[in-house]
Amino acid sequence: MADSIPVPFDVKLMNIVSNLAFVVVALMLLAAGAWWVLRQPFFPIGGIKVDGDVTHNNAVTLRANVAPQLAGNFFTVDLARARTAFESVPWVRKAVVRREFPNKLRVTLTEQVPVANWGDEAASKLINGFGEVFEANVAEVDDRLPRLDGPIEQAGQVLGMYRVIAPLFQPYDFSVEELTLSSRGSWKVVLDTGAEIELGRGQAEEVTARTQRFLKTVTQVAGQYRRTAADVEGADLRHNDAYALRLRGVTTVVADPKTKKK
Repeated sequence: MADSIPVPFDVKLMNIVSNLAFVVVALMLLAAGAWWVLRQPFFPIGGIKVDGDVTHNNAVTLRANVAPQLAGNFFTVDLARARTAFESVPWVRKAVVRREFPNKLRVTLTEQVPVANWGDEAASKLINGFGEVFEANVAEVDDRLPRLDGPIEQAGQVLGMYRVIAPLFQPYDFSVEELTLSSRGSWKVVLDTGAEIELGRGQAEEVTARTQRFLKTVTQVAGQYRRTAADVEGADLRHNDAYALRLRGVTTVVADPKTKKK
């Protein structure tokens, strides 16, 4: 029997390369074909399921508002853009969108929970517990919510100061209805009695110390004029170791005795 002639190395290498090239081309054709099929209207989105917090929105309205913004079919729809579309709906803080086979999208919503009004009364802005300001229909919220105001980029700081200051007034039967941070960094509160209290500048510890000193002494000071703390119309705590007080029905203006009555 004649011996078989060995295949040269360069021929073996050529066969291997050609086989690999065939496999690569075949995979590319399969991928292209699969992508073409997926982009065809063979897999339309059959529905959108909405769950989570829907207190201020209902599933029907959400689907009607968002569905026109969704492009593509079940496989090609951009989930990130879908999430953005849902989060653009009023009262929606966060949306999680995922595919649910065979042909649906499931959306889990987290709604905004307002803790205070923000800015001017004419503005439809609220602030949530994370210090984020958002726009919504303020007629849908509790009208007893306090009002906070200040530079928008410092909204979280304003909320933090409110959480420190408001409890200080509660033992004295006062509630803080408004807290404002001026552009110069000065704090002011308006109480439920209408009193305006200038708290001055500083960190929470400094403002707290001034406020506590005022609250511990204002009843005694007002009593010297036969008034109570409820008669305070305004106070300025921006003085060192003292404060200025304005009481209802009390004036410190002394009439000039030389003034003649007409």
